[in-house]
Amino acid sequence: MAIVKYSPLRELRSMQEQMGRLLDLAWSRETGEDLRDGVWQPLVDIFERGESVVIRAELPGVEQQDIEVKIEDTTLTIRGERRQDTDVGNESYHRIERCYGPFQRSFSLPHTIEPEKASAACDKGVLTIVLPKKSDEIPRPITVKVE
Repeated sequence: MAIVKYSPLRELRSMQEQMGRLLDLAWSRETGEDLRDGVWQPLVDIFERGESVVIRAELPGVEQQDIEVKIEDTTLTIRGERRQDTDVGNESYHRIERCYGPFQRSFSLPHTIEPEKASAACDKGVLTIVLPKKSDEIPRPITVKVE
């Protein structure tokens, strides 16, 4: 187990980022707009696995036909909409905490990606996008003989 030194500045930065997201959300709404119809952004993880860059986005409750993934130049855009259940009338709710409506996330891609070979799949509410790197950009191990 690693020992991590306490840093109050790290917690303040985290709180500042959270407040920034909340303020962006509040300012992007139309006046009188309901929270459940508000703007939301799915959470993502971006990491490298071998010879690919992988993006995973949480999209619970989003139908596969409501998801669009597009790559233009060096920008990847995930767009879609989470629709509210129509089998429950608004007057029947006691509490609505989940956000509904359209979403969009965009990410700049490195030039080492081959967009033509990208693939995407959605399973259990998680969208996984695999972006293969160009073969000439993948680092090759070099053995150096030490004498």
